[in-house]
Amino acid sequence: MGRLFQVTLEGKIYSCKHCKTHLALCDDIVSKAFHCKHGKAYLFSKVVNVTTGVKEDRLMMTGLHTVADIFCVKCGSIVGWTYETAHDKLQKYKEGKSVLERFKLSGPDGNSYWVSHEAHIGGTDEDDV
Repeated sequence: MGRLFQVTLEGKIYSCKHCKTHLALCDDIVSKAFHCKHGKAYLFSKVVNVTTGVKEDRLMMTGLHTVADIFCVKCGSIVGWTYETAHDKLQKYKEGKSVLERFKLSGPDGNSYWVSHEAHIGGTDEDDV
């Protein structure tokens, strides 16, 4: 196995909650209106230090998309997915962007987002303020 090179981000960052590897900058958030089975998820224009899994078609709330799961390069945990193709023209803005699941991240202040019953029914997140 080769040497692992990672990008180090500066500023307000989101990182892997397991190994603290930098994944994205707050400034690269496109939308905080996404949801996954663990609660909130954020759409980013750019993510780093991830590997991409196999592309597959998934029927999501907004229609059919070709997506690939993304994994932290250091610990290998799944942190979200990336949009390869949106089959609906109104969803094309997602192509090339990635969703990181908030539950799997440490936020800019170093805190992890914990799932609770309230998170599934519309709880709050300090990052939304």
